Amino acid sequence: MIVETEERVKLKTPDELLEVLKGSCFVRQEGWWSYELCYQNKIRQFHVEDEKEKVVQEFILGVYDEEATAAFNQNLSDISTLKDPRSKDASQRYHAHQYTNGTICDLTNEPRETEVRFVCSGPGAMISSIIELSTCKYALTVQSPMLCKHSLFQEERPAWHTINCNLLPKDYKEAKPDEVETEDEQIFMVSDVESSNYDSDE
Repeated sequence: MIVETEERVKLKTPDELLEVLKGSCFVRQEGWWSYELCYQNKIRQFHVEDEKEKVVQEFILGVYDEEATAAFNQNLSDISTLKDPRSKDASQRYHAHQYTNGTICDLTNEPRETEVRFVCSGPGAMISSIIELSTCKYALTVQSPMLCKHSLFQEERPAWHTINCNLLPKDYKEAKPDEVETEDEQIFMVSDVESSNYDSDE
């Protein structure tokens, strides 16, 4: 996590790396519902009638909240990365944006809200999952290969192991099947019982 001062000056923040998503919208369909995230704009959940392609039901799951996002990241480091609490892999990190003030929830009488989690993954940017953390509060995960340019989002590589190989000597000859059978006939199996009897006979 410690980055040299010189490198930190050159290092782009996650938001700078994600700038390329501005103006982009991503849709994911899960059964009856479709989910649309428009980067730093809004998230909606909707259902379309197949025949007419008309939206018949729609909820806003949140509108991008710059202040809430800044407040959320305030106590974090200047690159605002978090370990994903659902991941056992400590190297899996995400950068979060907060979307608030969505459609009022019937069950809580509160506006719907969503935490968008950007993770280093590819090959292209897309919504990889959406879950309801609690009633009308959601977490939406977005694969974003551009984050992989940031060293703290890259997965730890497994340790390398060196295997030394040696050339076989010139006079080495592989055993032929006939020779193997002959050798097998010369192998004797001695069970524990037989060996204990043999010891007592001595």
